[in-house]
Amino acid sequence: MVDLRWSLEVRRASPSSRLGAMPSNRVVHITGAEDGAVAALLREGIGRIRAELDVTPDFPPETEVAAAAAAARPRMPELDRTELAFVTIDPEGAMDLDQALHIERDGTGYVVHYAIADLAAFITAGDPVDLESHRRGETLYGGDSKVPLHPKVISENAGSLLAGEVRPALLWTIVLDETGEGTDITVARARVRSTAKLTYEQAQRAIDDASASEVLVLLKEIGELRLARDAARGGVSLPLPEQEIDIQGDHWTLEFRSLLPVELWNAQISLLTGFGAASLMVYGRVGLLRTLPPPDPRDVQRLHRTARALHIEWPAEQLYPDFIRSLDATDPAHAAMIVASARLLRGSGYVAFDGEVPAEPMHAALVSEYAHVTAPLRRLADRYAAEVCVALCSGEPVPDWVLAALPALPKEMQQSGQRAKSYERAVFDLVEAGLLTARVGEDFPGVVVSLDRKDPSRGTVMLTGVGVEARVVGDGELPLGTDVLVRLEKADAATRTVEFRLLPDEA
Repeated sequence: MVDLRWSLEVRRASPSSRLGAMPSNRVVHITGAEDGAVAALLREGIGRIRAELDVTPDFPPETEVAAAAAAARPRMPELDRTELAFVTIDPEGAMDLDQALHIERDGTGYVVHYAIADLAAFITAGDPVDLESHRRGETLYGGDSKVPLHPKVISENAGSLLAGEVRPALLWTIVLDETGEGTDITVARARVRSTAKLTYEQAQRAIDDASASEVLVLLKEIGELRLARDAARGGVSLPLPEQEIDIQGDHWTLEFRSLLPVELWNAQISLLTGFGAASLMVYGRVGLLRTLPPPDPRDVQRLHRTARALHIEWPAEQLYPDFIRSLDATDPAHAAMIVASARLLRGSGYVAFDGEVPAEPMHAALVSEYAHVTAPLRRLADRYAAEVCVALCSGEPVPDWVLAALPALPKEMQQSGQRAKSYERAVFDLVEAGLLTARVGEDFPGVVVSLDRKDPSRGTVMLTGVGVEARVVGDGELPLGTDVLVRLEKADAATRTVEFRLLPDEA
């Protein structure tokens, strides 16, 4: 029998995997060895998850054939902006590059040129690639691989904004004043060429050692201005840390990798574009918005209990946006708190409209109308929202194929979002069960942070010092918000189940 020697540890890890502007909230990656019993067990588990959810990275043959043909003959726009020295900034090894950036000064302000991959150059409504993308909705991430939205011949080759290659793009031009406030935005089709493919680490190092290009220098300036505006507005942008599984032989560790500052600045450009896109669509009374209702007070109360479990001070009078901004993602306990705070994003969705602005158009966490337009290689909704903006800026009618698809997109994206969450949750459950297998029978201190609404003898415990939430059961109603001692009774990687029991003297 193989001794897997699984262990659980939370610490800061080096930035070695993809995060970026992901459609999903929970990201789990594998680093370290690619073979051995532990790695094999994890990959087998991910294979079972894919089978259960009926998802696969492979595409039907007719889709691959159509994608290859489209990649060989893209519809190139007439406007040539290849004189702009765009750069891409992505995690190490990334190939599906949605975004390329160029920034220049404009008096006391700035002009941001943001090139986004143009999927309409390759996809025609109703073709096999289009139909398959509607079935998938978004790219799924988990473990060491992904289930892509589009075939790689498009998403990682002909449609990707790879350095040195002329590519069709949707070119957003955003004018900012000296405070970082946007004053004008337009988008048009253009040919662009990235001049450099940078990793987040490379970009951060260049900024830190003063060797950065003007684009990176201005990215920092604008990023900091936008973060300040975000705080003044009361917005909540969660710097969700990446969760990585490091395998060394048969020893596993679970790690939180905090975001580098350049990742936060880069994300602000994407958010800026989303705000501008939403303003265009609201003014034009047609489009697709990303929405989020105000947080459930019960979720905020639960987060207060989670903070207590992690020994993080949260004054009763401090509003949750200010509390979240005060967290230091390089601190393991704070990283776990940021992950737990993602529950405030529950209820997010999309709303399509044509003729009247929706009654509830706001994204509560951003305190503004907002749209997804910057990740079309990885999220279906972005392709359609961006097409609306192109039409509005050109003064042309929104294409019929876009208008025909808009009403069904919110439901399609809801279904794909649920599938993505199920996939990510299953992968994390697999990892958590595997990491704890060797610790069955051990006792852990924690705090009960939530109760099952139908059965108060069941709930969730945050393990103090470990930063992991898990299911817990008791003989009677669990003591909500109370320090407890729980025993790990079950950790089964095959069934992806972990269960703790409240010790009798804690009941």
